Amino acid sequence: MKIWRVLATIILTLLMAISFVLPAEAFCGFYVAKADTNLYNQASQVIIAKDGTRTILTMANDYKGEVKDFALVVPVPVVLNEEQVRVGETKIIQRLDAFSAPRLVEYFDENPCQIRDRGLVLESAPAPAAGAARARREDESLGVTIEASFSVGEYDIVILSARESSGLETWLIDNGYKIPRGAKNLLQPYIRQNMKFFVAKVNLEEFENAGFQSLRPLMIAYEDARFMLPIRLGMTNAEGEQDLIVYLLSPKGQVEVTNYRTTQIPSNVEIPEFVEKEFADFYKAMFRTAYNQENKRVAFLEYAWDMSWCDPCAADPLSSEELKQAGVFWLVPGQPQNVFLSRIHVRYTRNNFPEDLRFQETANKQNFQGRYVIRHPYKGEMECDAAEQYKTVLRQRQEQEVETLAKLTGWDISDIRKKADLIETRPLPWWRRIWR
Repeated sequence: MKIWRVLATIILTLLMAISFVLPAEAFCGFYVAKADTNLYNQASQVIIAKDGTRTILTMANDYKGEVKDFALVVPVPVVLNEEQVRVGETKIIQRLDAFSAPRLVEYFDENPCQIRDRGLVLESAPAPAAGAARARREDESLGVTIEASFSVGEYDIVILSARESSGLETWLIDNGYKIPRGAKNLLQPYIRQNMKFFVAKVNLEEFENAGFQSLRPLMIAYEDARFMLPIRLGMTNAEGEQDLIVYLLSPKGQVEVTNYRTTQIPSNVEIPEFVEKEFADFYKAMFRTAYNQENKRVAFLEYAWDMSWCDPCAADPLSSEELKQAGVFWLVPGQPQNVFLSRIHVRYTRNNFPEDLRFQETANKQNFQGRYVIRHPYKGEMECDAAEQYKTVLRQRQEQEVETLAKLTGWDISDIRKKADLIETRPLPWWRRIWR
């Protein structure tokens, strides 16, 4: 069992191009691919729905291994009772991921010889039995208090408070939680903040009787002014870098990280056609380059949008019922949805992110999406004066796409040019221009 790997998995619980196009008021291309969490070997996902001091936190659970070995330890700001904890649905996290993932879109150039009066357009282990007198005395001697104990779905849960980290570490070890070395030092800051500890294990009998194939997400509801996500515990025995996707739902607008810089992922760039078949490799290389350029201490905004619509849509917007399942609690029946989604992607290690993530709600409702464009050139017959101009502009555009891709990914530009397989752009012979 690697409970801290589990914890890391749970709580951690998209320049220019000129072309001949039709003028349009809305997106007229085609969505063709998305950079969802399947791109990463280990991408933790968390949903935070917050309005004022009220919060519902959903922790995705893609634990790999025997469920009997599953354990979860999460610092929480208040003591939770059974009514404040429930089991969620994995498909809601999958829906949010599909809706907000960075996406690849494509456009198709028209035959320049058929364009009339259109100028060039620039686009941019089992839980202990609480209540036994002996166990209670032992817990008290360690400075640990069991504030609550209950079961929800397939989980047995206890809420702990502690006076000092060594006692909490001992309690967890004595009760079957395998704590890695160094955990005591990471527990202490939460104790100083008077935070409690949400501890969960799988109730094997309930899990087997229900016939579940995998563990479902856990949702907790609480009231507290603090807007944060504890990630430090998951770094105790983590190997290398970890990716965290946080879906932040607010009635006000964008949510941003306050104790690290929040910046938009590079977006709205045009890239060569061959990337359509290599989009996963492209996005991972682009993210890595941007991450390194920011000295590995930045939170990337991959998506910010009003949940009632999208353009382009990688997936349909979530319905009111789905938003409720995602933790949104402020919707009023019969009134328009006021839900703004911010998707923040953090890649971190214990060295470059020494603090837990802290957030703030803002009134900024500017839409943003990680969006990458493939513009397919027209490759049919074209014999007109406009065709020569089109080919000249096209060659410039394709060279710009090659240079852009090299800059974004760090890939060798000569290799990119070979893969781009640029179309023939030599001008027509003079006699063909006259005798067409």
